Amino acid sequence: MAMYRILLVILFCASSVSAQDSQDTESPDAIVQALYDVISTPAGETPDWGRWDTLFIPEARLIAIAPNETGDDRYFAWSPDEYKEMIGGYFEENPFFEVELSHTSEQFGNMVHRFSTYESYRSMDEPPFSRGINSIQLLQMDGRWWIVNIFWQPETPRLPLPEEYLPEK
Repeated sequence: MAMYRILLVILFCASSVSAQDSQDTESPDAIVQALYDVISTPAGETPDWGRWDTLFIPEARLIAIAPNETGDDRYFAWSPDEYKEMIGGYFEENPFFEVELSHTSEQFGNMVHRFSTYESYRSMDEPPFSRGINSIQLLQMDGRWWIVNIFWQPETPRLPLPEEYLPEK
């Protein structure tokens, strides 16, 4: 009887994960929302890295353009696992919320390119501390959507967001 209960618990947990995974990956909108949901966490909470892992192809890359110590723009690249290791402690100690303000998408066959304009917050009750654009490449394969790459650059005083990537007023 105990083995039967253990099997039921395992089956229930597996079906719950599969249901979340299928909702997260059923469309480009759903997978991008899942991405923003995972990285948006209050201080003291760990992002749902298990959910994060279900969003990416194994070869995915996350690439940021940011100024280095001399102020020159450089790129920094990570796998999803490397990104988790690098940023995980920050998320556990600091509140971080990121939301999509607007987006443009283009699709050809099984691929979608999405320019996702974002704002980052410490608290949703305060003004954003950062804005920028995530260039997200998506792949539709095996009955679901996958994130292939995320390539982003924050807005700076010398590089303001273009009007065409901001929400209509």
